[in-house]
Amino acid sequence: MSSSPSPISSETTKISKEIDPKNVSLFENFLHSFTHPDSSLDDFASFDSFSVLFQNNIRALSVSRGRITCSVVVTPALTNYFNGLHGGAVASIAERLSMACARTIVSEEKQLFLGELSMSYLSAAPVSSELVVEGSVVRSGRNLTVVNVEFKMKDTMKVTYLSRATFYQSLVSKL
Repeated sequence: MSSSPSPISSETTKISKEIDPKNVSLFENFLHSFTHPDSSLDDFASFDSFSVLFQNNIRALSVSRGRITCSVVVTPALTNYFNGLHGGAVASIAERLSMACARTIVSEEKQLFLGELSMSYLSAAPVSSELVVEGSVVRSGRNLTVVNVEFKMKDTMKVTYLSRATFYQSLVSKL
């Protein structure tokens, strides 16, 4: 550990005599990881930095009006403790694909605001698997656009995750 102050101080923290000192040390390391972030993560502290995590994992397969299909490879960087695609990664991909899909219908003159993003996690996509992600506009009106996104295993086409995004539209004022 570095020379920074310990998150567990002998003056301010009461530690029971019944607790094994090894467990206290493990807990201290756990707390330290939150209070003193790893400097290797500094590249991910800027605006839109999560795109760096996805840039080598997502590839567009087809783009048409109201429909986009992509391929996503599940790498260890995108997995959770159980080596399945992390729920946050699923939501991020769904949000980005939904926005891109909506933009194939809604003009650039209108600003889109994500009003709702619902997710259904049906089964896990294991590390090293490939997913086919299909986004399609369900409805697009004057003030509202709804997009469905389906994540399917490439090998079996079994649906693993579902998403529905609702975007609200507004004209950008020209002041």
